[in-house]
Amino acid sequence: MAVKQPGEEWLRQVHEPIIDPERIIVDPHHHLWERPGRTYLLEELWADTDSGHKVTKTVFLECGASYHEDGPEHFKPVGETVFVEAIASASRAGTGAEIAGIVAHADLTSPHLDEALDAHEEAGKGLFRGIRHSLARDPHPEALSIPGRSPEGLAASETFRHGLARLGERGYTYDGWHYHHQNLDFRDLAKAAPGTTMVLDHFGTPLGVGPYADKREEIFAQWRDDIAAIAECPNVVAKLGGLAMPDNGFGWDRRTLPASSEELLEAQARWYHHTIKCFGAHRCMFESNFPVDRLSISYHVLWNGLKKIAASYSEEEKTALFSGTATRVYNLD
Repeated sequence: MAVKQPGEEWLRQVHEPIIDPERIIVDPHHHLWERPGRTYLLEELWADTDSGHKVTKTVFLECGASYHEDGPEHFKPVGETVFVEAIASASRAGTGAEIAGIVAHADLTSPHLDEALDAHEEAGKGLFRGIRHSLARDPHPEALSIPGRSPEGLAASETFRHGLARLGERGYTYDGWHYHHQNLDFRDLAKAAPGTTMVLDHFGTPLGVGPYADKREEIFAQWRDDIAAIAECPNVVAKLGGLAMPDNGFGWDRRTLPASSEELLEAQARWYHHTIKCFGAHRCMFESNFPVDRLSISYHVLWNGLKKIAASYSEEEKTALFSGTATRVYNLD
């Protein structure tokens, strides 16, 4: 299913005064790509990060962009790191947010994993921080606009678990993307590799379309227990965001108007508060997941919503949520 890129005019229909504009933000999850009709490079990133909030640093997350077309398979994803490092270098020379970290892709089941990690390290020129190897797989990919296509049983693979542990041995993080019904698979992985810092992306992506439509309360009830179970693993931290993707089922991407911060607060705050309760703010970080969540909400409105969600937390907790946890986990100092 094709994903329609929203126009600037559509996003500009909802504009809000910036809440708490001096609060420092580190955005630990965004993408960059150059695709027909869907370009999101430094100019587009800065247009978002400079839209009112004080975003000082960001972390790029792998998205399959600009892979090497030739050479061994395990080296092809290094092309993305080369691509992003050049953009990050330009960001340091400018006045906008600095791309301060790169989370790349490598096949954790590959016998050449260490060679791939070495290549990412060299290509990243000091920015390479970790790997995301997706677990996302759903029995109804036809219902999803961005379907994960990981092989069945990947999380239980001893080879995958060995690769995951190897990341920790080498001081790298692991970002995991999966769906809500795979949350306990992620929990089991965390137990299997206690020496690896693992990042739970997007709350475990609760789905709300196709066979999951109209089942939000049922899914939330199970998700709530699963998140508590994952939080018992001390090597896991949580990214809070990524709930405005079309597949989450809130429907904002199909409307005449994009979402407002009040709508985000009303529809999604309970997912945030429960995760913060389970993990503690020092193990949580707000994320934008742009430009994917840009399909539903503009950047400045999203961060307004996150600031409204965080309003009841202490100043120390807010600092952790908006910048501190991301800075520590991805070693951005």
